[in-house]
Amino acid sequence: MRVSNQALEGTVVRLIPLSDDHAEALFPSASDPEVWRWMPRPRPESVGQLRDMLGEMVADPTRRSFAVQRRADGTVIGSTSMYDLDLVESRTEIGATWFDRSCWGGPYNAESKLLLFGHAFDDLRLARLALRTDNLNVRSQRALARLGLVHEGTLRSHMRRPDGSRRDSLYYSLLADEWPTVRDALLARVAARRVA
Repeated sequence: MRVSNQALEGTVVRLIPLSDDHAEALFPSASDPEVWRWMPRPRPESVGQLRDMLGEMVADPTRRSFAVQRRADGTVIGSTSMYDLDLVESRTEIGATWFDRSCWGGPYNAESKLLLFGHAFDDLRLARLALRTDNLNVRSQRALARLGLVHEGTLRSHMRRPDGSRRDSLYYSLLADEWPTVRDALLARVAARRVA
């Protein structure tokens, strides 16, 4: 089984392989303190810093990173990744996800997750995927619960926040046999939130 480098096509978004060329389009959202608030890396202060960060993400052989493109107008509105991808152990994590604030609450994140989860389970035939979030990020915790993921536990003092404080990470997972139910729920959410 080989991981392809092709775009993932949805009805409202297209996930296109990320490159450092996306830095300029992504910088307005990545430099927004509210968008970047819960990211584990320091917020990029320039397009050049973001370009370097994206370059590191793309160079990681255990990662598959995407720019999220709105299909209606071709605008790049965010980014998301599969990382710690391990085909032997049949698992991955989903993360490093952010969207322009104007896209919050719409169908974009739900369809991005639908495409990534589908790629993980239907294309790569993985057994599990996981997502983690900062214990203070209540918005993300609610979203993960709405997606149907199972809270597995908390890794205490797991990592440093950009401000130097320690964060607990809450882990959520989805298994292959749970995917059909979650897929149906995501399809319904995307349809209900579709932007004309």
